[in-house]
Amino acid sequence: MVQQQYLVGLDIGSSTVRVVVGKIDESTGTPSIIGVGETPSSGIRKGVVVDIEEAVSTISSALEKVERMTGVQINHATVAIGGSHISSVESHGVIAVSRADGEITENDIIRVIDASQAISIPQNREIIHVIPKNFIVDGQSGIKDPLGMTGIRLEVDTVIVQAAVPFIKNLNKAIQQAGLHVDDMVLAPLAAAESVLTKRQKELGVALVDMGGGTTGLVVFEEGQLLHTSIIPVGSGHITNDVAIGLRTSIETAERVKQDYAHAIPRDINRSDEIDLSKIDSTEEESVSRHHLAEIAEARLEEIFDLVNKELKQINRDGKLPAGIVFTGAGAKMPGILELAKKQLRLPVQLGVPTNVTTIIDRVEDPSFATAVGLILWAKEYFGGQKTSGGFAKKLLDNDGVDKVKKLFKKFLP
Repeated sequence: MVQQQYLVGLDIGSSTVRVVVGKIDESTGTPSIIGVGETPSSGIRKGVVVDIEEAVSTISSALEKVERMTGVQINHATVAIGGSHISSVESHGVIAVSRADGEITENDIIRVIDASQAISIPQNREIIHVIPKNFIVDGQSGIKDPLGMTGIRLEVDTVIVQAAVPFIKNLNKAIQQAGLHVDDMVLAPLAAAESVLTKRQKELGVALVDMGGGTTGLVVFEEGQLLHTSIIPVGSGHITNDVAIGLRTSIETAERVKQDYAHAIPRDINRSDEIDLSKIDSTEEESVSRHHLAEIAEARLEEIFDLVNKELKQINRDGKLPAGIVFTGAGAKMPGILELAKKQLRLPVQLGVPTNVTTIIDRVEDPSFATAVGLILWAKEYFGGQKTSGGFAKKLLDNDGVDKVKKLFKKFLP
């Protein structure tokens, strides 16, 4: 059946909607990307649906492109969810081990994770992920996998990721009207981390910064576990807005100017360099300074990096992550951005591209496809029931049985 043979990742971004279709290589077990479709977003702002009809049209357009490329009819997908309405809190769960001999079973682990969800959340919020950080058996902390160990009392520290119910429902509605069934919803920067970060980076301590159009996603890992996650409501689209205002051009022209000429370090640009806007837009007649353009981009990027650093300070990791920061997303491709980030965040930095997949499609090997490819890897682990490092437990939105919960449980085993 199509649902068993093909894995589909749908990344609905503020500036672009991307669909990636993959299938598992039976000889290696590695996902192979066989098709991609992307189209400019409409009806999406800061990661949330603001116009369902336009969002449906955008999603349908991307689906049509990938279906033409692959010859496969797409009717289901694993979907990235973003937006500043998403927040995370730390929680703690405690249970008594059920077996008389004290051996900890999968059901005990599922129960203690479930107990950690017993927190007060507003009625308009819903839990989308419950991610274990650390297990404690009879007071002994630092345990990553308690399965098979012996004890009387089992505890867990978790990160609970919540989202606003109206935004989830609107996103679901738009996807369903485009003819898709939602297999799973995954926090966008977590999906990007699946495709970009290595096990060693997660052990040493690393942050992933996913620079989208309307928001910037942040996830921090240490000792192989998720430490912190946040969605910052500023993205590369704000640079476009600044350019439009600063150069007095249309948004469309500003976007082209940003993509073709912007640089994050003004001192690297000759002050005499000019951009002839008439070559981009026939209605424009002026030439503008490329150095001034770089100053506009630098100012907004410094703001984004300040907000990232503020998040790192909250968990006392500013300037203290040995594996540094990995940047993904289309906004991370601007020349000079890594140099500026290295200076401002005082950490090693690098550009992240999707790995652990095979493809003959060159454009997949790009930071902008990190989230979409990560969704394929997530779907492979979950629907294949595979045990891999660096996965996560998720609270089921549909609560359809213990067997499904056990598959998810296997995702966060080290």
